[in-house]
Amino acid sequence: MSSVDTTIQLIRTGAIPGTVCSPDLADGPWVFDRQPEPSYGPGSSMGDIIPVGSPRQGQLPAEYRTASNNELAARIHAAKQTLGDRVVVLGHFYQRDEVVQFADFIGDSFQLANAARSTPAAEAIVFCGVHFMAETADILAGPHQSVIPPNLAAGCSMADMADIDSVEECWEQLAELYGTQPDADGRAPIIPVTYMNSSAALKGFCGDHGGIVCTSSNASTVLEWAFERGQRVLFFPDQHLGRNTAKAMGVPLTRMPMWNPRKPLGGNSRAELADARVILWHGFCSVHKRFSVGQIEKARAEFPGVTVLVHPECPMEVVDAADAAGSTDFIGKAIAAASEPTTFAIGTEINMVNRLATQHPQHTIFSLDPVVCPCSTMYRIHPGYLAWVLEALVRGEVLNQITVPERVAAPARIALERMLAAKPGAPVVPADVIGD
Repeated sequence: MSSVDTTIQLIRTGAIPGTVCSPDLADGPWVFDRQPEPSYGPGSSMGDIIPVGSPRQGQLPAEYRTASNNELAARIHAAKQTLGDRVVVLGHFYQRDEVVQFADFIGDSFQLANAARSTPAAEAIVFCGVHFMAETADILAGPHQSVIPPNLAAGCSMADMADIDSVEECWEQLAELYGTQPDADGRAPIIPVTYMNSSAALKGFCGDHGGIVCTSSNASTVLEWAFERGQRVLFFPDQHLGRNTAKAMGVPLTRMPMWNPRKPLGGNSRAELADARVILWHGFCSVHKRFSVGQIEKARAEFPGVTVLVHPECPMEVVDAADAAGSTDFIGKAIAAASEPTTFAIGTEINMVNRLATQHPQHTIFSLDPVVCPCSTMYRIHPGYLAWVLEALVRGEVLNQITVPERVAAPARIALERMLAAKPGAPVVPADVIGD
């Protein structure tokens, strides 16, 4: 099976039938580095509003823009061989095949967070993922290590939907409503929980306010942790992961109001907030928002007996209509565990779906969305950028280093360590074991 990159080029030239969500996907991401106004680039998030002051990537040197994939692959292999154990390359599941083939570790955000802190010998961690992942790696890495994203413009539109100023304003309004005193069982009025897909500042906010970080693979464990310590939870930035997880735990939808940061009290009445168990932030992932119940119905009609697996960042109606929902790691393991040839329809990012289909030819595996529309920001990383930062390391230069200030990193580290201790299926660890 062709890679997503190759498929996009073939569709563009008319060599194969198909539809892409933007013809600009066929261009190199450096085209968008030159634009006067920042953008997420073509793909699933291209319609989202990017905040002013978002990281920009300088122009990639021409030798990397004009080199073929084979030339870039040879240069990357040579640089990695020269650097040896001095560098480790981390690759998220959603990266294009032409990049992820060079990763020393491939995984979801939870797995890569663990990998970042388990490679102390590496002087440089080259993180082929998005900006918040590189920040997390810097927080967890040693002081002697440099964390390098190949393209600084690889951000995350969902992470940008909750900023520190808006969350702090929300927190002040909730504190005025709930007070600050614990109940008779010692539970705080509210506990903040941020999804891994958030800025270091928001992770630091959670660390400062008795909260925790979660990933899609341990969200239910984290909510259990939070409910033991608080009467209710403020969950940001992804409303869908929060809603799907809390609903599966038995929290009624009527007790999960949405917080819109542009409205007083988030657009809720005081009574609605007083009765809340989980307050959901008005954020979402544009990749997973593309999946629909109609797509699932179409898959079931065309492939009787199909198994539908979706990510919990999908809307609730999609998760309810699927056979199962779980993290990217869960989806991969579910397919690997199928002993008989099976047809799978998958609701997550197309690069991962395409790779699973290649890795498991005994199964029929396809994306629920017929339109080829990768994650805009993951797609900003190209082998040219990877070759550029690796060859700079060979010369002794560190490019694109991410450094989280210690005043932010210290509390964020607390929230992240709580997350790493909350392993799926593990007992909830008491707060005094993990630290305040």
